[in-house]
Amino acid sequence: MTIHVPSRRVLLAGLAAFALVCSLLLPSLSQAQAPLQPKRGGTLQAIVQPEPPVLTNAFNTSFPIGVVATNVFDGLITFDEQQRPQPSLATSWTISEDGKTVTFKLRQGVKWHDGQEFTSADVQFSALEIWKKIHPRGRNTFAAIQAVDTPDKYTVVFRLAHPSLVIFSSLNANEGQILPRHLYQGTDILKNPYNLKPVGTGPFRFKQWQKGQYIVLERNPDYWDAGKPYLDRLVFRVIPDASSRAAALETGDAQYAPFDQVPLSDVKRIAALPGLAVSLDGYAWQSAYVFLEFNLRNPVLQNLKVRQAIAHAIDKQALIDTVWYGLGKPATGPIPSSLKAFYTADGVPQYHFDVARAEKLLDEAGYPRKANGVRFKLNQEYQNFHEAFKNNAEFIRQALKRVGIDVEIRNRDIAGHLKAVYTDHDFDINTGRWVPTLDPEVGSFRHYWSKSIAPGVAWTNASNYSNPRFDQLIEAIRVEPDVKKRTGLFHQFQRLAETDLPVIPLIEQANFTVYSKAVHGLSKAPDGALSSLKNVWLDR
Repeated sequence: MTIHVPSRRVLLAGLAAFALVCSLLLPSLSQAQAPLQPKRGGTLQAIVQPEPPVLTNAFNTSFPIGVVATNVFDGLITFDEQQRPQPSLATSWTISEDGKTVTFKLRQGVKWHDGQEFTSADVQFSALEIWKKIHPRGRNTFAAIQAVDTPDKYTVVFRLAHPSLVIFSSLNANEGQILPRHLYQGTDILKNPYNLKPVGTGPFRFKQWQKGQYIVLERNPDYWDAGKPYLDRLVFRVIPDASSRAAALETGDAQYAPFDQVPLSDVKRIAALPGLAVSLDGYAWQSAYVFLEFNLRNPVLQNLKVRQAIAHAIDKQALIDTVWYGLGKPATGPIPSSLKAFYTADGVPQYHFDVARAEKLLDEAGYPRKANGVRFKLNQEYQNFHEAFKNNAEFIRQALKRVGIDVEIRNRDIAGHLKAVYTDHDFDINTGRWVPTLDPEVGSFRHYWSKSIAPGVAWTNASNYSNPRFDQLIEAIRVEPDVKKRTGLFHQFQRLAETDLPVIPLIEQANFTVYSKAVHGLSKAPDGALSSLKNVWLDR
């Protein structure tokens, strides 16, 4: 028997990561006391970065949009801390015995922010015209919906082509936003002016957007959840510089900052400050991972040995230690280990860090080093959400340089990145963050399904990867009503994804929120970081 002993570096990195995670959990544990009574009023100063391009998730699911928009819009359901669906705009639902009919009873007396009544017609319009047609993930998630009936103003019936277990994971305010039919019907949805001045049914109303500076939402006095929200106002400040964001939190100019808004090198120090807390709660719904995607339109990258070599050239643990400061773990495939109902590493090919193996594969692929030591050149696009993603791109550049691949990093804002990758397909490798969600059918398929090749639509299959066998597997998962059989198919999905390797899942990401200890009521639900702040109050 051979026993593999971890290196001292790996052991120390693991202990450091464990200590950091424990320190981030301590605020939550220390606050497990008798609940305080909420106080009304006040303005919460929040940070959103980068600045969202629009204020609805209808056709762009970028997290900065969700941070703001879920305060304006509602979904049919929400989730509790045990990841179970709870009523929101829908008060109840029933599913037929054959699993092909889902009936929702809607909340009565709900008003849009412009005073119009919310009805079943709004749900029908959103499901058929938005979720199924232009939503990046919804095109797949809600594909089973063939028709939406509205027998009366407060009843909605989804008619499904087949049982679909995935639908209920995506009916929350972030993933299944209900938009007002009376403002969107008959318009170009992508260019509708209400994408920038949204009208929803949520706890806060849109007030003002000063581009490059801040977004202001005000309390909705007519909100259906009586007594909520507690706050009078939300101000989402745009602060591009990471050090300035940290300073704003430390001075009290900002009190709430989800999605890793301070430099990772500062997290441990900030967590120890008396007036601030750091929490890992509210991100389970996403189960995000950091990835590297290949553009298979490039003949060099069509060679599987080249893709395998690049995978072997990247030290995932060193990437976590140096770029992500221990916040994460090496990914084994496109389904993170946190999704225990679907995850497996059994039989999934792994590409452990091995520079010699990478060099050998590149030689075998027909790309020997030239006189200058370079085999070939690539460009790299990356999602410029914050400094860590830029550092992630630089780490990959240096890793590939060691094996003779010269990589040029392209620095763009998010809008420029999305256009280059998803519209122009002007990239060789693309790195960033991917979100499978609670049910990986929602998010994981988009990288691998040929039907997700959708030019101009963000967060879809940009690699141009297409494998009929993979398509058949994905389509089998989508219609399988048996939970155990569906899990088995997901295991096959992970094995085939890592065999063909159009994408390298690099690390399972650990997101965090920094907030003032004067802030109470933050959601610990799996989608808490992308849900409304209606329960939040300030101890002033």
